[in-house]
Amino acid sequence: MLAACLEPLGLALGLAGSLLVMVACALPTWKVTAFMDSNIVVAQSAWEGLWMSCVVQSTGQMQCKVHDSVLALARDLQTARALTVASATLAVAALAVTVAGAQCTTCISHEQLKARVVNAGGVLYIVSALCVLVPLCWMANNIIVDFHDPRVPPPKKREIGAAIYIGWAACALLMLGGALLCCASLRGARGAYPIMYAPTKSLASGGDFDKKHYV
Repeated sequence: MLAACLEPLGLALGLAGSLLVMVACALPTWKVTAFMDSNIVVAQSAWEGLWMSCVVQSTGQMQCKVHDSVLALARDLQTARALTVASATLAVAALAVTVAGAQCTTCISHEQLKARVVNAGGVLYIVSALCVLVPLCWMANNIIVDFHDPRVPPPKKREIGAAIYIGWAACALLMLGGALLCCASLRGARGAYPIMYAPTKSLASGGDFDKKHYV
């Protein structure tokens, strides 16, 4: 059946997206130093993440400092923290729900209930993608606006870091995986009628088929 192909593919994409969300949440490269001058040889570059800020020296040494106070952070960082953690939590919950309702598991025996559980897992993956998409787009918009703002001094200008790009890739994987799981839970993908097997014919005492099976 089509569901037997869509479910593993959707589950794999959702799992990959979940891991990328966690990686993006942990990386300190949401904002990186923008090189404005023609001479790109600088003494140090600054990275800013959700949980810490790092300074990378030209010699390769890196020093990181965890943000002391949550309330002292900018509003976009506070929102990004909350929504990214919520996205990772929803992705883990979606994984558990999808595995429970998958056709390759026996946690649930009723076929219609399995389809509903898989559909719920797909919806959770889509909600998880939306949760991580909001802070990514908000942060990227603030970075671009500050970059083109002439009132912001060049040392304060930042560029979009690798963590945001990883987050966008995670969002795409979560959306695609959730959509595949929702499609796999449809009645047409799983088959409208269950597979019925004919009963085996019984043998008579002499080794021949019983005469009642003949028309």
